[in-house]
Amino acid sequence: MRLDCSTMKGEGVWGFRSMLRQWGIMQPVPFLVSDIYKKILLGKDIRHMSTIGKSTNIVWHKCTVDKLDRQELLQQKGCVIWITGLSGSGKSTLACALSRALHLRGKLAYILDGDNIRHGLNSDLSFKAEDRAENIRRIGEVAKLFADAGIICIASLISPYRKDREACRSLLPEGDFIEVFLDVPLQVCESRDPKGLYKLARAGKIKGFTGIDDPYESPINCEIALQQKGKDCLSPSDMAETVISYLEEKGYLQA
Repeated sequence: MRLDCSTMKGEGVWGFRSMLRQWGIMQPVPFLVSDIYKKILLGKDIRHMSTIGKSTNIVWHKCTVDKLDRQELLQQKGCVIWITGLSGSGKSTLACALSRALHLRGKLAYILDGDNIRHGLNSDLSFKAEDRAENIRRIGEVAKLFADAGIICIASLISPYRKDREACRSLLPEGDFIEVFLDVPLQVCESRDPKGLYKLARAGKIKGFTGIDDPYESPINCEIALQQKGKDCLSPSDMAETVISYLEEKGYLQA
């Protein structure tokens, strides 16, 4: 007898009961329905049920098109370029310059900007320590998806706590998390103050502002450090070329 599974899409055991009725089995024994359902329809997947956080009974579904296929299509390797530094250090400026430089080379990149993400996905989060950690966690997970899609993901955000950045690093295969530290002194960032936030923080109108009354933990072993001392400052395009040179050396600009 041919099985018509169209009636049970997304309905689990109840859909299976409907299918049994197609066979004329009107009152199946409950435990028998469950057993048949698991053995015939779930097969081996029943042994791969997972519990991740608060999500229970979930199964990772694999597709025949994988990361290598997508990278071959794009002729590049997916990775995450994580730009970190104080407010006013030039993270967003570098991210845009890097995105433009990659675009001109025919490479697909996407920017996850800290402020932009807080306009939507993370608009429910504050700047308290626990919310900052959740902000970074979410962005890390999204960046991981972009990298898996074969895209060069540029994450640009202060991300002040070392443990949160390392947690994002751990999400990706070895080498695919490229930490770029904009090592710009606080006094230089404060003199720039493009958003006027340092002024507000000094006046006590903003609490928990990184560099003023909340710490910034500098990377210990970042892949790229771009330093500025005094008035000597690389242009955004020069900094972008430094990152691109790293990507070329590591083979990320080819499949």
